[in-house]
Amino acid sequence: MLHEILLSLSGHPSPLLTADHSSPTSILSPPEKALLSSIDHLSNLHCQLLAHTSTIVASHQSSICQAVATAIRSTHLAAFQRKVLEVEDGILKKDARNVGAYNIVPLTAIVGEFSGWTRRMEWFLEVVEFMMRGNGGDKKCTGAMVIDRLCAAMQTGYVDIEEAALSLVTVAETAWLKQVSAWILYGRLPSFGREDFFVQVVEGDVYEVESKRELLPAFVSASTASSLLFIGRSLNHIRVKGISSASSPELDLLSSHLQQLSTLKFPIDNANFSRVIASIRLSLSQTTLQKLLPLSRVTEILSLLREFFLLGRGEFAIALITETDDKIRSRWRRSDNLAYEKRDGLGNIVVKDGEVSAILARTWAAMGSLHGEHEEDQDEDELLELARDLVQLILVKGTSTPPSKGNSSPQATSNIASTPFRNLLLSVPVSLTLHIPSPLDLFLTLGDVQSYVSINAYLLSIHRAHLRLTDLWKITSLRRDHPAPPGPPYGSSTVGRSKVLTIRERMKERSEAMRSVWATSSAAVFFLGETEAYLQGEVVQGTWLGFKNWLIGETESRPTSSKSLADDDEDIWLKAGRELTTTSTGHTHDPQSLADAHRRYISALATSLLLTNSSFTDPLYHLLQQIDHLVALVHRVHSIWQSLDLEADEGVVDAFSDFHKEEKDVKEQLVVIAQRVKSAIEELVRSLRDIDQEKEGWDSGFAELVLGEEGAYVPAKVGRVDRLLMKLDFGGWFDNGKRGGDDLDGLYESDD
Repeated sequence: MLHEILLSLSGHPSPLLTADHSSPTSILSPPEKALLSSIDHLSNLHCQLLAHTSTIVASHQSSICQAVATAIRSTHLAAFQRKVLEVEDGILKKDARNVGAYNIVPLTAIVGEFSGWTRRMEWFLEVVEFMMRGNGGDKKCTGAMVIDRLCAAMQTGYVDIEEAALSLVTVAETAWLKQVSAWILYGRLPSFGREDFFVQVVEGDVYEVESKRELLPAFVSASTASSLLFIGRSLNHIRVKGISSASSPELDLLSSHLQQLSTLKFPIDNANFSRVIASIRLSLSQTTLQKLLPLSRVTEILSLLREFFLLGRGEFAIALITETDDKIRSRWRRSDNLAYEKRDGLGNIVVKDGEVSAILARTWAAMGSLHGEHEEDQDEDELLELARDLVQLILVKGTSTPPSKGNSSPQATSNIASTPFRNLLLSVPVSLTLHIPSPLDLFLTLGDVQSYVSINAYLLSIHRAHLRLTDLWKITSLRRDHPAPPGPPYGSSTVGRSKVLTIRERMKERSEAMRSVWATSSAAVFFLGETEAYLQGEVVQGTWLGFKNWLIGETESRPTSSKSLADDDEDIWLKAGRELTTTSTGHTHDPQSLADAHRRYISALATSLLLTNSSFTDPLYHLLQQIDHLVALVHRVHSIWQSLDLEADEGVVDAFSDFHKEEKDVKEQLVVIAQRVKSAIEELVRSLRDIDQEKEGWDSGFAELVLGEEGAYVPAKVGRVDRLLMKLDFGGWFDNGKRGGDDLDGLYESDD
């Protein structure tokens, strides 16, 4: 019987323990049954642990889980096996602890020897089953989940469980630290268990990695995770691009980095781990990365993004809009010519990638001709040449927004509204994007560029609508009597007088038809002009100046605000005092700090531009669409009236067109579209009031009150929605349509 008990405890099921002893004729007494039930439970725990740990070691995808299972099997289960052998040896040697008088071995003595193992074996089984099933559902167990569970188990009140958890935490964190060491020392992903590592390769044509927060243990903070990703990306970049050599500084620092990692004690503390990673990042930045990515190159690429993506150079935006409008007009002229031919030829008017690239090429040519007149400005010419090489205009395939990649901040990309402003420039989805050259990809990610693309499409669409509306005033014949009625002596004759009356009656009728259109267009020009001045003059310029001052090391005693930028007539003594407090710190920023500050800059810029509020961007997109429709109808009615004038005055008749019917249809559409533009402006003003009341527009401005690291970038407080609302005062214009009055009356009342 003793032999069967010891064999069952060693992991070999015994018929003595598995048999049913509930019958009255059983050879075991009730006390013996109770004692053997505890032995049977411990034996089952041992057998299940042996089976489960073997399965985990052989098939689990996480190397950390495999290490923990191996530690349970080779350390703790081996200790239990040694305990069984120790009890057996005591029985054979007739030790007084186990063997009583007359060589009788009490069953209670054997059960007492293993009483302290039951709780530990049950806890081991819970850990092993957790590694096999995970958190439930389809989510598999990861190494980070095991580490967090083991760290939580150390807070128990049982000493034996705490000691076992500490030993397993040491094993799990050692395995995790080995994976991290390969990444932060060599820039290599682990060869085994890559799916369980927190750095994952993003699928796409360009090699890019991202950090998965759910694959990181709880003791790794967000800033430390960002530093880990940056260090590995930098080393991988150096290795892949072939920049490294036998005497590379990053290899010389390998021993010191290893020594710093060896100072970590288990369980790993958040503060110590962050300190070690920050020290490694700083030493790497001050040696290799500072030479690889100097501040001058960072400033140059940021200036390029400011000038061409944030519309710092107005001539570039105007040239690009002009070229795209010419392309659209040529497409429709080509479609008119194909209308008389086979319908199969209409497929030739679809925009192709080559045509989109040609638009940007003609834009660069126009920019070159403009800068040829100012040869003394060599810096701008160098920036223009760099933009020629890096900036691209591409045709976006599909309708969905490309996902953000890399380690970009979620506030910078995912919070940007998905309103498709890129569809407005060329009537098809096109984007002005940037090719990230090496080594600037250490600083810029595809997610950052995608944020600039969204902001550029947003600002460019507003500027385009503003230009198209103001161009309507260049159509002189719509605003004046053209051609003028004949003068004397012909105009004084009977025939001439009749012609003068006819022309004046015709012009009066057309002027009345266009009255509401001009009123609505004037209001739309006013709205777009004030909105564009607010977005460009206050938000973009103020945020950029604050970021640029931080970048070059100039700090002020207080953050720059849009009000202080606009006050040119302030007290000279106050201005002198502010100049005295302006200092140059001379602090050099490492690439990781630059990347983090740049993402905060993009996030603050997108928020201040109201690009994160879909309640504003969606009505704005609808307004821009209706403005395009209104401009197209105005041009159409102008061409119709020219044809009618030729028909009435010169007798030129187009037999294939019914201009009177077209004029009637276009006039009706003009009234409808003008009313839609007015309603869209009213909805946008209402949305701005809601944003101002909810103080959503103030969030980024007051972010400066949040405490951060010394020398960290804090976005300047710029852009207040209430300042924009003070300018957007349309008087009683919005109420005229409800009263049934004329559209111009409200504008005149507001002027009075």
